[in-house]
Amino acid sequence: MAERQMRIGEAAERTRLSLRTVRHYEEVGLVIPSARSKGGFRLCTEVDVERPVVIRRMKPLDFCLEEMRDLLEITDRLAAADGPPAGDEKERLRERLDSCREAADARCETLRAQSAAAEDFAATLRHRLGPAN
Repeated sequence: MAERQMRIGEAAERTRLSLRTVRHYEEVGLVIPSARSKGGFRLCTEVDVERPVVIRRMKPLDFCLEEMRDLLEITDRLAAADGPPAGDEKERLRERLDSCREAADARCETLRAQSAAAEDFAATLRHRLGPAN
């Protein structure tokens, strides 16, 4: 049974990204639709839709396009249709993936600290305003 294909607009909707954003990711090589319809429309599979979801999750952590491209390359190679690489190459890819995870963890910690500082500031303002009149 063939995998269901959808137009890029549906893929954008499913990823909660704008069509313009998905097209931009395609232009910079982060998202690559699997095929085109006879009418020239971009067609995506469920697997294709996973890529912009990963990108959407990396954005709040301030990963740059090159870091996104690197992570997607790693995950593509580890999940290759002809099987994952073996030996040293697999180990290198897993090390690079672990490095991405460490960067994400560190950036999450920075965001948690920023959020705590913002909450503290908001609490200070509420305290200074006192009870509502």
